[in-house]
Amino acid sequence: MARQLDYHTLHEIFTRFRAAEAEPKGELHHVNAYTLVVAVALSAQATDAGVNKATAELFKLADTPQKMLDLGEDAVIGHIRTIGLYRNKAKNVIRLSRILVEEYGGEVPSSRAALQSLPGVGRKTANVVLNMWWGYPSQAVDTHIFRLGNRSGIAPGKDVDAVERAIEDNIPVEFQHHAHHWMILHGRYICVARKPKCGVCIIRDLCQFEDKTL
Repeated sequence: MARQLDYHTLHEIFTRFRAAEAEPKGELHHVNAYTLVVAVALSAQATDAGVNKATAELFKLADTPQKMLDLGEDAVIGHIRTIGLYRNKAKNVIRLSRILVEEYGGEVPSSRAALQSLPGVGRKTANVVLNMWWGYPSQAVDTHIFRLGNRSGIAPGKDVDAVERAIEDNIPVEFQHHAHHWMILHGRYICVARKPKCGVCIIRDLCQFEDKTL
């Protein structure tokens, strides 16, 4: 685990991220808050590309909780069977849809606690939805962010909660809204697990990773 980088270094890192891509976007396809919740919940232990392929037709048929209930669990399974844990995920999609209809009038709630009360929705999923749909500066820590945060010193922490706090506590406020998107994309495409692409990394000179590649 690298040591926590100082304010000035973090400011320069995120200034570079912003210059490279001012408005980073999440890669999960969705048309409203509900389909975003479902897509993020389905993405656990699956790739965004795989989820997008599985939901392309599903969301055409069911883009609201009631439509998903009308479609039924077996039909949901038929659409998402190409992604991991599809049976349990289909069950959760139906359960969370029923709760949204019965307790929230078919609308997706906008608090972390309410979102986390939904089956299959953990803190990471809730944070993604709060950030991407409502623009709240929540930090959804996945494996890419965890790896990047600890390798580089941007946000070191022994677990995802510690990394989340490190991002919120240390990254300057003007970068908080997009911080997790910049970090996810950098971790997914540059600071990859086995052979990080340090040779093309725009923060190579600021990163504390000792085993940099060429």
